Amino acid sequence: MINPIATGLKAAAVIAPACLLAACATTSPMDGGTVATADLVDRSGSPMGEARLMRIGDSLELAVTARGLEPGEHGFHLHTTGRCQVPDFTSAGGHLNPTNEGHGLLDDDGSHLGDLPNLEVRANGTASVQVPIRGMRSTVMDQIFDSDGTAIVIHADPDDGRTDPSGNAGNRMACGVLMRS
Repeated sequence: MINPIATGLKAAAVIAPACLLAACATTSPMDGGTVATADLVDRSGSPMGEARLMRIGDSLELAVTARGLEPGEHGFHLHTTGRCQVPDFTSAGGHLNPTNEGHGLLDDDGSHLGDLPNLEVRANGTASVQVPIRGMRSTVMDQIFDSDGTAIVIHADPDDGRTDPSGNAGNRMACGVLMRS
C-alpha cells in the first residue's frame, strides 16, 4: 500500500527547492521588470529623485519619483542626449523626437516620443507618477538607447501641450540619464 503522507513529503522535498530557486531568480529585461534607471539631480547636482523604465507586456512605462520641487504641474520629457550637466541641463538636448513629429499631447496631429504628461507635484514638493511610453517596445528601446543615450528632464513650468518644440515648459530643474539595468 502506498503511504500518501510519505508520497506527499517526497513531492514537497522536490518541489520546495525548485520554488525557492525560481523565487531567487533575477528577471531579465525580456521577461519584464525594470530595463533602465535614472538618478535625477537638481540644478546644483544634488540627488532629488529616481526614474525606472519598465517593461509591461509589449510596452514600456516610465515611473518617476521626485522631491524638492515647487508644488503644481511641471513639464517633463525624454530628451535626445544622455547628458545632464549642471546647472541648466542644456546638454540633454531637445525633446526625443526621432520621427520628427509635432510637439504636445494636445496637438491635433499627435505628439512625439519625448512628450509625457505633466508631472503633478504635491504641496510637500514630492511627485510620483507612472506613465506609458508610446510605441513598440523594441523600436522605443532602440531610440532611447542610441549612441548618445536619453535623459529625463523635469521643467519649472507646465507643458502647454501644443507649443513646438518645447511646450513652453520653462527652465530645466532636474535631469537624469537613463542607464540600462
